[in-house]
Amino acid sequence: MKFDTPATTNPIDQMKVVGKPTNRVEGPLKTTGTAPYAYERHDVAANQAYGYVVGSAIAKGRIASMNLDDARAAPGVIAIVTADNAGKLAKGDFNTAKLLGGPAVDHYHQAIALVVADSFEQARAAASLVRVEYAREKGAFDLAAAIDTAIKPKASFGTEPDSAVGNFAAAFAAAPVQLDARYTTPDHSHAMMEPHATIAAWEGDKLTVWTSNQMIAWSVGDMAKTLGIPKENIRFDSPYIGGGFGGKLFNRADVLLAALGAKAAKRPVKVALPRPLMINNTTHRPATIQRIRLGATADGKLTAVGHESWSGDLPGGGPETAVAQTRLLYAGENRMTAMRLAVLDLPEGNAMRAPGEAPGLMALEIAVDELAEKLGMDPIAVRVLNDTQVDPEKPSRPFSQRQLNKCLETGADKFGWSKRGMPGATRDGRWLIGMGVAAAFRNNLNGPSAARVRLAKSGVVTVETDMTDIGTGSYTIIAQTAAEMMGVPLDKVVVKLGDSAFPVSAGSGGQWGANSSTAGVYAACVKLREAVVQKLGLPSDAVFADGKVKSGRRSVALGDAAAGGELVAEDKMEYGDLAEKFQQSTFGAHFAEVGVDAMTGEIRVRRMLAVCAAGRILNPKAARSQVIGAMTMGAGAALMEELAVDKRFGFFVNHDLAGYEVPVHADIPHQDVIFLDEADPTTSPMKAKGVGELGICGVAAAVANAVYNATGVRVRNYPITLDKLLGKLPDMV
Repeated sequence: MKFDTPATTNPIDQMKVVGKPTNRVEGPLKTTGTAPYAYERHDVAANQAYGYVVGSAIAKGRIASMNLDDARAAPGVIAIVTADNAGKLAKGDFNTAKLLGGPAVDHYHQAIALVVADSFEQARAAASLVRVEYAREKGAFDLAAAIDTAIKPKASFGTEPDSAVGNFAAAFAAAPVQLDARYTTPDHSHAMMEPHATIAAWEGDKLTVWTSNQMIAWSVGDMAKTLGIPKENIRFDSPYIGGGFGGKLFNRADVLLAALGAKAAKRPVKVALPRPLMINNTTHRPATIQRIRLGATADGKLTAVGHESWSGDLPGGGPETAVAQTRLLYAGENRMTAMRLAVLDLPEGNAMRAPGEAPGLMALEIAVDELAEKLGMDPIAVRVLNDTQVDPEKPSRPFSQRQLNKCLETGADKFGWSKRGMPGATRDGRWLIGMGVAAAFRNNLNGPSAARVRLAKSGVVTVETDMTDIGTGSYTIIAQTAAEMMGVPLDKVVVKLGDSAFPVSAGSGGQWGANSSTAGVYAACVKLREAVVQKLGLPSDAVFADGKVKSGRRSVALGDAAAGGELVAEDKMEYGDLAEKFQQSTFGAHFAEVGVDAMTGEIRVRRMLAVCAAGRILNPKAARSQVIGAMTMGAGAALMEELAVDKRFGFFVNHDLAGYEVPVHADIPHQDVIFLDEADPTTSPMKAKGVGELGICGVAAAVANAVYNATGVRVRNYPITLDKLLGKLPDMV
């Protein structure tokens, strides 16, 4: 099916199932511990052995020698895989560094060996006996020190490194009110609950991996390229994923080494990365240094918008696209954005929830507040004044939907923004109280997505697609879509996900998963409906409802269409040029109230609110969970999350959840979420957009702005820890 004209009325608009707050259909499996995750697939292959990964102890250099004798002689050891015996391996398209290093070492904890043994304990013990001598080379590990060597990178996923409209330099120089400030964001870890884990088994020349992966088709292709075998010989199976946040978009060392280990051991092998290797061996959100210049008239109208960002990555990597939202969020005739990329020998930088916008808005939305202060205006008023209904860089292209101002105004009313005081002026005992706001922005992305739908004579509808569920609720919204389209209750729908044997979906990432995958299911259901009415001899406008197909006075049970055998339909949703004709984006407003201890500088988030405009909300219950989870991540980014870089030896020191701090329940107060009523007919027949990444965009800045309002202390370098406040707090009264 081709979606190339805006959607009109269709069965989804009935909103009998879609759009209703719905419990997770897989919830009982997860809460009873019977939903199997990758490392727990004990029943899929007999006689599983255990692999333990050896990571490089240096960040840059070469392996001078590797002595495996003691490890091979250790109890239970079956095989040891290294670059010397693994055979010829290519590098996948989505990997910046090789997944198996040697003799060259690209980064700290790069996998250099896998020890396979009968038990996990035996594999771990033997891995400690691998003796490696290195020839260490000097590396670059400090973004600030490397900034002068940064170069203009290639386009990243279609995003050009630079943009320019008008004459920014002249407009900024002439602006009556100017802001010129630098901000920094640190490296962040995905820190999802489930580790990267894989079980691999060979049957002849055919490989099956049971793994934890967000993008099945991408990873099948990369594994085929890496191993040099046909894609048809590889099966990925990933029905349940315990969190990803972008860290499982691509194959990591566990997948490749499990496959290599299984071949060497001649039996199935399971591999899980311990937390230190999750942080140093896989990917992370790169640190940024950002310079923002804003010029405005005395009444607050932006005349010059400039945003530059520097980030680093391994050779061949890409930038953190932190200027992306600045190209679209606010009006302004004269504009300039630029990204520069430095070569750093740290572990790979790559996508993490809302790549680009999350760190970009951490800076931009503080800058807008600083400008508002210079103007003597309310921060919300400045944002509302500079709204635009067209792409600021391409004014001929309108936004398909843009309710940013309504998000801000609705949130201000709900949150009690009018009670916000001057910086440092509101107290509750020893606590300094402040409120902050920030705009939220994330582009809507659609991808081709296919599904197969089966109808049994029992009236049960089964959906098959390689779409994944990373804890976001994919099973449920896909079930809702099929139920709405086929006119059956949810308990008559079975959803099967994450298997590369199923039709290729858009996968989970970039907040494109929900709208794209359900659109693919919509397309397949349209075909199935056509087959049903043809089989039953009913007209094409027959109504599907209550488990029946109705036309005039005739009503037939849906399952009767499959009385002679199962009906199967498959289709793929593809897209025309609507995304080029209309700028499709999602918007929101985040509000935060904090208390700062006037004596110690301790910061406590007291309450939070998000107001989101993100198209049709397919399942408000799951969407709310996505947003409050994102708000929690944003609060962590504001106040505690930071991968500490050892700039001598090039690794992340706090590579576990004892040292890498993330919010816990005690850190997070009650959170409110409001979804504006919106349906966007330009995005898909579902009229939906993504929301899972929008929820983190701007949160950190809202918290930062609240801290400033509470204390009068402006912090531009995240995270905002108490040492950055102490010595600057207002005197106790």
